This record gives sequence, C-alpha cells and structure tokens, in this order.
Amino acid sequence: MKPYFEHRHVVGFEETNLVGNVYYVNYLRWQGRCREMFLRERAPEILDDLQRDLKLFTLRVDCEFFSELALFDELSIRMRLVDLAQTQVEFGFDYVRLDGTGGETLVARGMQRIACMRGPNTRTEPSRVPDALVRALQPFAVRVGA
Repeated sequence: MKPYFEHRHVVGFEETNLVGNVYYVNYLRWQGRCREMFLRERAPEILDDLQRDLKLFTLRVDCEFFSELALFDELSIRMRLVDLAQTQVEFGFDYVRLDGTGGETLVARGMQRIACMRGPNTRTEPSRVPDALVRALQPFAVRVGA
C-alpha cells in the first residue's frame, strides 16, 4: 500500500489564466476534493454522520509552489496524515506532475488543518475525531524519519 491517499486530476481550461498557468485557488480546491474523495472511498460511514450533525471546519490551508502547472498537465494529489489530535486533523498534500512515462515532478506542497464540530449551525461545539475517520487515516500517517 502507498503511504498516501492519491487523487488524480487533469488540468482543464477553467483552471488556467490567459497565460495558461493554473490559478492559485485551484490548488486549494484540489486539497478539498482529495479530502472528499478520501472520505468517499476510505471512510464512507462518515458521510452519513456529515448528513446529521458532524461538520468538518477548515481552520487553515497553505500551499508552497515549486513549479508551474499548465493546461492538460496530469496531476497526482497525494494526501497524508500529519497530525491527529482529539478534535483536529492536519493533512499534508504533495502535488506531483506525472509525465506519462513514469516520471514525476513535485510542483507544490500544501497543508490543511480541520476541526471536527457537532451541533446545529447556530451552536456548534468541538467534537472528537470520529473513530471511523481515525481508522481510515492511520495507514497514511507521516512516519518520523521516513
């Protein structure tokens, strides 16, 4: 098993500017999409919880760029678990351009920290990270010295 959860993407016209480079905001959108696909594939029981009262609030996002992406670049967004606290989770993201022949280039690196909350929208309170999510994330934890 790979030490990360992978979401594949091909850059489209709507994600680029007139020069053909990817808009910054798309890197953040891809983080969210990768997280959503992780929940769908690895922790589907959380989806019912989200329909009830579980909320995943994004507290912080960040992205550092090393190289440009352009139209039709094939991309692997690789998510890892960086930190797991009682009520919060921090994910790390590597954005890797794939060249179609097995070659890979790290083009950006990002992070996202979320808090688990429960309750009606007017009175949410911190909540423990659901056990199903903890179990789903364990195989993707960053290992010290790895």
